[in-house]
Amino acid sequence: MGLLDKLSGWLGLKKKEVNVLCLGLDNSGKTTIINQLKPANAQAQDIVPTIGFNIEKFKCSSMSFTVFDMSGQSRYRNLWEHYYKEGHAIIFVIDSGDKLRMVVAKEELDTLLNHQDIRSRKMPVLLFANKMDLRDAMSSVKVSQMLCLENIKDKPWHICASNAIKGEGLQEGLDWLHEQIAQSHQNNEHIND
Repeated sequence: MGLLDKLSGWLGLKKKEVNVLCLGLDNSGKTTIINQLKPANAQAQDIVPTIGFNIEKFKCSSMSFTVFDMSGQSRYRNLWEHYYKEGHAIIFVIDSGDKLRMVVAKEELDTLLNHQDIRSRKMPVLLFANKMDLRDAMSSVKVSQMLCLENIKDKPWHICASNAIKGEGLQEGLDWLHEQIAQSHQNNEHIND
């Protein structure tokens, strides 16, 4: 059973469609993480760099997940904003071994969070400090400091250390994301009652 199967089972929500934006710089491990989230029989054996974007749809229990795997190459980053309005959650992936581009990752995250379609929403942001298996990888605490995550006050966020190739750390992140989506759904039900 894939991690998305587990997440949908826990949610038990009336809402049938959950749109998740998977963003981050190129070569951070976004596609590998998405591949690990899929049910085992749908996982790809070979992962290639994403050109433009991929849309992955999974039917899991009572829910359909649509995951937008957006290329992190600089020439494609302007495509991200076309999907913000439809998103219910964001997964932002950081290569914790790429110290040189941490400033670029911070700039892209700041731009994302300050975009008019996201700024005023309480959309949960899950960050994966990926590639923890690399010898020179920074800890998730150090990545958090470099990205100034403590300044995010208007939406829930969480950072997890991960190794996407082995699937390590992904469950912790999905547990948190599940909790945030479930809370958001409950709050929306109370508002609509």
